[in-house]
Amino acid sequence: MTIGILDPFSGIAGDMTLGALVDCGLDPAWLLALPGRLGLDGVSVRIRDVVRGELACKKVDFDIPPQPHGRHLSEIRSIVARSDAPPDVRARADAAFLAIATVEGAIHGVRPESVHLHEVGAVDAILDVLGSIWGFAMLGVDTVYCGPIALGDGTVESAHGTLPVPAPATLKLLEGLVVRPGPAGSGELVTPTGAALVRVLSAGRPPSGFVVRRSGLGAGTKEFRGRANALRLILGDPVGLPGDDQTSRGLDIGTHETVVSLAADIDDMPPEYVAAAADMLRRSGALDVVLMAATMKKGRLGTRIEVLARPADAGRLEQILLTATTTIGVRRQVLERRVLPRRQRAVIVLGHRVAVKETTLPNGETRAKPEFDDVLRVAQATGRPAGDIFALTAEAAQARRYEPDAVPAGVSAEGPGPARQGRPEGPDDHSHHSHDHTHDHSHDHEHHPRSGHDHPHGHS
Repeated sequence: MTIGILDPFSGIAGDMTLGALVDCGLDPAWLLALPGRLGLDGVSVRIRDVVRGELACKKVDFDIPPQPHGRHLSEIRSIVARSDAPPDVRARADAAFLAIATVEGAIHGVRPESVHLHEVGAVDAILDVLGSIWGFAMLGVDTVYCGPIALGDGTVESAHGTLPVPAPATLKLLEGLVVRPGPAGSGELVTPTGAALVRVLSAGRPPSGFVVRRSGLGAGTKEFRGRANALRLILGDPVGLPGDDQTSRGLDIGTHETVVSLAADIDDMPPEYVAAAADMLRRSGALDVVLMAATMKKGRLGTRIEVLARPADAGRLEQILLTATTTIGVRRQVLERRVLPRRQRAVIVLGHRVAVKETTLPNGETRAKPEFDDVLRVAQATGRPAGDIFALTAEAAQARRYEPDAVPAGVSAEGPGPARQGRPEGPDDHSHHSHDHTHDHSHDHEHHPRSGHDHPHGHS
């Protein structure tokens, strides 16, 4: 198992991430061929050795010819879906673009589907996002963590006037993540693409201990006197996993990660609608949703909804909680949790495939649990009681009669695709908003002269 740790001490952008990946061993030939694999004709890639603050870094740039038109979210998602990237890579890239479009749409009053990326900026963002996520997979990175993100300082000029750094959409994408202002005089350090990558990749703050295997630096475009404008990436091995000498001593098995707890109390909503809201939150990516009885003001009986979310998903789930229920406020708390290593396996029961979740315990032993949905499906197909199917599955798992092709986590044993996630709702499809930022992103992201920058735009 390999982990990746992003150290955005000078911000983060898509090109910086690609540069750091190349410096950590990503095959340059693979990146050079990426535009052609995505059907982006005429686009070329330049990979250079540069120096930032006396440190040798890799710099990645795209040369993009004039494009016939900009691209809406649906067109970008279609390019991602048609790519030959692994399913989990496509799913994360899709989530990144949906996140960008959702926050831009919310800020400017349009539906995510109406958000529009300008011509060159759209191609640039596709290569940055899909290339970075796919690049981590190519290097065998299972989990990505992220340290505190330097935001920069000052203001940027846009068509809507002077805006503070970070820009509103970027700040929305960073909700739930650890950030810090500065360094002084640096201007804007985080692009929307960089923020979206952290949002969909990061499992939280870096672990307290790991074995360093390799490190690399991806250069930004601006050069600062006396300090390096670069993104550092560290590849390493986690400690405390099965096979370590710590396992026999029952030490720190599992991953410590940051999560966000959202809570709201409701006393004026029919219970079946509260349950429906909880289901919507689960479908939309919540790690867990719990409903608890509560006594409200004046002795009224109510329900407390508690949602556990990844930091990257907290803002979106909070919005769903506020719109799908009658609550007028949500409490938010940042927590740490320890998660035991697990993998999805499968056994054959009565001729049917049943998924089994196998967990590694602190003492190194494993525990297996049949997935209920598959147990119920096989029970209905065979006419046997669900309890019988559960027992047969547990017996097969205990004997470790697993199928050789393990079922990826989060995927049904009967279907190859990732679990569907709910789509946040937005204003009416017909609403439009003209949005033409002119931010200077030259610090992090060298844009084609015709591109403006990589913000998505409301199409007028």
